[in-house]
Amino acid sequence: MHSDPHGSGTRGPGPAASAAGPGPSVSPGHDTAHAGAADLTAARDALLAGTSRNRRLDTPALRHALVDLHEFWLTTKGAELGIKNDCGFAIVAVGGLGRREMLPYSDLDLILLHDDMDSAVVSRVADKLWYPLWDAHIKLDHSVRTVPQALQVFSSDLTAALGMLEARHIAGDVELSNLLIGGVRRQWRTGIRSRFDELFEMTETRWRRSGQIAHRAEPDLKSGRGGLRDVQLLNALSVAQLTDGMPGLGPDVPGGGLAVAHRRLLDVRTELHRVAGRGRDQLRAQDADEIGAALRIGDRFDLARVLTESARTVSYSVDVGLRTAANSLPRKGLSRLRRGPVRRPLDEGVVEHGGEVALARDAHPRRDPGLITRVAAAAAQSGLPISAATLTRLADNAPELREPWPREALNDLLVLLGSGRRAVDVIESLDRTGLWGRLLPEWGAVRDLPPRDAIHTWTVDRHLVETAVYASELTTRVARPDLLVLGALLHDIGKGRGGDHSVVGAELAQQIGRRMGLWPYDLGMLTAMVRHHLLLPHTATRRDLDDPETVASVVEALDGDPVLLDLLHALAEADSQATGPGVWGDWKASLLRELVRRCRMMMAGEELPVPDPIDPELATLAAEGATHVALDPREDGRSYEATFIAPDERGVLSDEAGVLALHGLRVLSASIGSHAGSTVNTFVVMPRFGAPPEASLLRQELGRARSGDLDLLSELDAKDRAAREGRTPERPEQAVPGTYAQAPPRLIWFDASEPGQVVLELRAEDRLGLLCRLADVFERVGADVRWARVTTLGTTVVDAFGVDLTGLDTRASREHLERELLAVLPTPEPKSAEAAS
Repeated sequence: MHSDPHGSGTRGPGPAASAAGPGPSVSPGHDTAHAGAADLTAARDALLAGTSRNRRLDTPALRHALVDLHEFWLTTKGAELGIKNDCGFAIVAVGGLGRREMLPYSDLDLILLHDDMDSAVVSRVADKLWYPLWDAHIKLDHSVRTVPQALQVFSSDLTAALGMLEARHIAGDVELSNLLIGGVRRQWRTGIRSRFDELFEMTETRWRRSGQIAHRAEPDLKSGRGGLRDVQLLNALSVAQLTDGMPGLGPDVPGGGLAVAHRRLLDVRTELHRVAGRGRDQLRAQDADEIGAALRIGDRFDLARVLTESARTVSYSVDVGLRTAANSLPRKGLSRLRRGPVRRPLDEGVVEHGGEVALARDAHPRRDPGLITRVAAAAAQSGLPISAATLTRLADNAPELREPWPREALNDLLVLLGSGRRAVDVIESLDRTGLWGRLLPEWGAVRDLPPRDAIHTWTVDRHLVETAVYASELTTRVARPDLLVLGALLHDIGKGRGGDHSVVGAELAQQIGRRMGLWPYDLGMLTAMVRHHLLLPHTATRRDLDDPETVASVVEALDGDPVLLDLLHALAEADSQATGPGVWGDWKASLLRELVRRCRMMMAGEELPVPDPIDPELATLAAEGATHVALDPREDGRSYEATFIAPDERGVLSDEAGVLALHGLRVLSASIGSHAGSTVNTFVVMPRFGAPPEASLLRQELGRARSGDLDLLSELDAKDRAAREGRTPERPEQAVPGTYAQAPPRLIWFDASEPGQVVLELRAEDRLGLLCRLADVFERVGADVRWARVTTLGTTVVDAFGVDLTGLDTRASREHLERELLAVLPTPEPKSAEAAS
């Protein structure tokens, strides 16, 4: 608290108490006052130590006793000095005493208010109040002001302003204290718009300086992200009437909610003071066991878990509070006055509203089990946060997904996991509100679990999410990107339960995968990934790679499966990158590459992709030369099978895929073929939201595209651009990349058995109308697509094209085709130097 000469916070020679004047009596002598303050110190020490008459108090009781002790001393001292009602003086507490959160060695933060009294009288009263506290070595942060002076400081100094918002009357003129307390709250409410940016910047600066409590070995309990300063920030936002509580953080969520988290942080900091014997905010490792025992929590690992849980709850609450506050502030300009926030559809039952992901008005959480994953996928794809009200509504109403999950729920989870860094905040918001545990009940054992190894940066649950983030950047390296991100999310799920976490985790992965509805082959692959996720790194770094038995043992463990080998290779890289600095490097990468190369040689080759067989009924229609367009619902109730039979002409595949994309139908898989001079193309599609168009409309639009009346690529570009512009948030760091991807695209060439024909496998991240754009490239360069198998796995596509390059099968032609294909594929956004570091 900034102050005048009597509020500097340091002891100095005060003015002589000579001239008499109006005001309270100051007759008690210095020695008497000193003795009183010494008694205050002695009483505090007795409370901390416990005596035969005064048993050792538990932590909350100790804080209450300290508040009572300091208030008693101040009111008694004030009475001695004649500081009573209508005297023109008031003692006001801020800081810990103001909040009634007095810790053993907290500073005593006081304001001596006066009603513009004579300076000599004010000086005498201040001396008689401050000197005894100084002489007793009580840390004092103090100021002496009139109400107008205090309000001036409040308006000019944000740090002082936040302190005054916690002001509380202790002794003296109540009306004087009320003038200050009412004035600062009124100024705060009316001036918050002009001060909010400074408040936000000051908060982020504090976070950068002090780090995250949840992920620091020796956290700053007061100033770190998720600490006690953040709770005070939430109070400040509430006083400004910008927030109304913290939705979704009631007592039923993991950790017990915000109030419980606040109390636990206070308890730990209180015991830290008691153990250290002085005021301290940073929890040292050597004190953790003693503090954990005093609070009956357990050892330092148990204490770390409690702290992490509490800090993440507070951190999430602050994120919601700041976002809610920002949305509550009037926007500059007149646009806010003309119309309310636009509700833009994102998915079935999901909209963007006011820069957040929210439920549509017609959404019915009780009757829509897949709504949780659909909301999460929409948030991750758009880069927008989920509104607190939506999370609360889902937590209160959404039912648990039954076994097996609907296929679209699994696909939405894969979209979330494939969204890279944007998935972190989404999963955190689901986890802090109890929804993530509803999807994955097994998550409870690893939630907020501290690592036992010092090389780990994150808690176990956050490490799993970070591994999925890094794995999303490697999805185009593997044939099964869906299993890669699922395996990354679950590879350490067996920790915290005793026994070998790889063995325990494999059993849990089988249980989870079965609940999610994985096919038996996929379930076995996921289980093997979790069981063997340490096999490659341990073998590469601890065994002799020149020994044939080393390679043979790995191949045998993996049953000679090259797909599993590639998945474990990518998982090992992602796991290492997510562990901590220095765990992944050139040495480890080179050893892994060499081991995988030797295993691949022993496994001997890969099978070529082959076309799907054509349904006999469709073959008959094609042989008759019919033009046929159908859109039939599938058994799952949400996806449809779109079938096109048309003359086999240049551009027909591109037009069919473009028509589907233009009408909001996302291609999940496709089988492209031809028979008797006609194309026979079958697409499994899902509406992005709403009902699908009629088949007659698709046929009409296809006719327009074939005749040249409909420029599909231009229409798709415009739709893509409008979607990106519409979902770009105000804060630039949350901006959504356009055609940027997490992982680089990959093209793999295979030579087919017939001359001039090749198989091209393409792995890339999906984008609006991607199949239309790819087909257009093939058609523009003169490459004839004989067949294709298209699969969308989460955010990644794995497409195989059987291409006739007769007359074009030269190195230059292939390079030209590659360049053209890469030009329409999403590519990773260039990382800034700051992000790369």
